[in-house]
Amino acid sequence: MKVLRSIFFLSLTFLQSQGAEKPNVLFIAADDLAGTLGCYGDPVARTPHLDRLAASGVCFARAFHQIPLCNPARASLMTGRRPDTTEVYDLERHFREALPEAVTLPQHFAAAGYLAARVGKIYHYDVPADIGTDGFDDPPSWRITVNPRGRDKTDEALVFNAEPHRKISAALSWLAAEGTDEEQTDGMVATEAIRLMHEHREKPFFLGVGFFRPHTPFVAPKKYFDLHPLETMRLPYAPEHDRDDIPAAAFAHNNPVPHYGLDEATLLRARQAYYASVSFVDAQVGRLLAALDELNLSENTIVVFWSDNGFHLGEHGGIWQKRTLFDEAAGAPLLIRWPRAKGNGQACHRVVEFVDLYPTLAEAAGLPVPLDLEGRSLVPLLQDPLAEWKGSAVTQILRPADERLSTPVMGRSVRTERWRYTEWNGGKDGVELYDHAADPGAFQNLAMDPTPEVQTMIETLRPLLEKKARGLPPTTPFDPDRL
Repeated sequence: MKVLRSIFFLSLTFLQSQGAEKPNVLFIAADDLAGTLGCYGDPVARTPHLDRLAASGVCFARAFHQIPLCNPARASLMTGRRPDTTEVYDLERHFREALPEAVTLPQHFAAAGYLAARVGKIYHYDVPADIGTDGFDDPPSWRITVNPRGRDKTDEALVFNAEPHRKISAALSWLAAEGTDEEQTDGMVATEAIRLMHEHREKPFFLGVGFFRPHTPFVAPKKYFDLHPLETMRLPYAPEHDRDDIPAAAFAHNNPVPHYGLDEATLLRARQAYYASVSFVDAQVGRLLAALDELNLSENTIVVFWSDNGFHLGEHGGIWQKRTLFDEAAGAPLLIRWPRAKGNGQACHRVVEFVDLYPTLAEAAGLPVPLDLEGRSLVPLLQDPLAEWKGSAVTQILRPADERLSTPVMGRSVRTERWRYTEWNGGKDGVELYDHAADPGAFQNLAMDPTPEVQTMIETLRPLLEKKARGLPPTTPFDPDRL
């Protein structure tokens, strides 16, 4: 390991000595963002700035996380390792417990002479409790950190909570806020990021810009609620008996009954608030992109926009939030604009994983790609989004015990361009197979009554899970209350 690390740093020193202009990296994250963007085909969304970014870069239409939960997803992405390597499955374990010498993505760039800076949420934060603090950050990753704290914190008492028995962080809760964008934490995040771009534009930078919305509570200035009138809101379609063939383990423990037992009027207000928060984040992204243009940095900056997981808005007859292995939670937006990419302006429908981001950015910036990463570079798809890929994405989630399950179980799932195959507790607590070509909403679990052809497909997909994700709970002590 020490020999590999020495070779790695010698390679970086050689690259620095060549004097080639290094591209900046603007690394933008949103929290709990479903595919609710216009560029992803959502007709309700109002996201003109992200749509423009997608139109000028490559929009990955099938990008899937390794685990649909904030802390483990971010740990996986930032280290380029899968959850069974980071040993992070919950909200409290830090990846450095298992990987104390890991070189994170921003560390890799810092070693190549970049300024590595962060504003807002890149690693895990409890939202909204940790806003304004370092949260669950990784200090070795950054030279500069900024933690804005806006009036969304001081106005928390004004937040409407549809489920008063839960904290607003875990409930459907929202606020149509008074005041300007710049008074909200995410508006301040954009302001501080723009300041750093101004101050450090003469040196290559890796700038992480992490927005806290649309994580609950859904807080945005009133004008963004006005963009999404209640009469335009609808709940997702699901067949009457959609849930009958779904294993109990597949339903996240934090959503014990359909729609939390809330009435339709309340649910539609929650959807409106969610879309308002998305549009608010979009406006802040627009400010960042405008600043790049004003500083003449756009032609030498790789822009990445991503979210840590997707988000359910009532699919499958009442699933909300995350922690499932359906596409809505496992998938998330991924937009990459690399000025040198020949594929800019196109959508890519190949299946990719967020663990692929680390090697992608290293290669695109001309840095060595560490040999111990567990993803693969997406540069071939940035150059040609239609290129042969043969990709699959493996996602897993550790589900705590509750009244439906007596013990914690690990769920693991593999997504190909056509199929999603899922096992709970190695198959002991349920198996699912969906044909997304014929059934894009995943309404029919073919594994419930498999034909010989279906059984053959299951046997074909199962080895992909065996290769990339453990099917049993971790061997280290695990406290389900941490979730």
